[in-house]
Amino acid sequence: METYIDLYLSADGAKASEIQQRLRDLGVKPAVGNHDFMYDWKGVADATEIIAFADKVQERLRGTGVILKFSTVR
Repeated sequence: METYIDLYLSADGAKASEIQQRLRDLGVKPAVGNHDFMYDWKGVADATEIIAFADKVQERLRGTGVILKFSTVR
């Protein structure tokens, strides 16, 4: 399974390079194409794990002005 993260950056918020580093610290990798970033679950994750991951990302990016969109596929 993979969780894709799309970002909407604020001109008044943190720089894209800072956002990228914060996400990399969580094991999230930059993506090229339809999505900005991707997290590989290396197996199947349940809804509770996915929500907990989204909470971690949200906490890590708090105060940056970023709006997040998550989508998870099997």
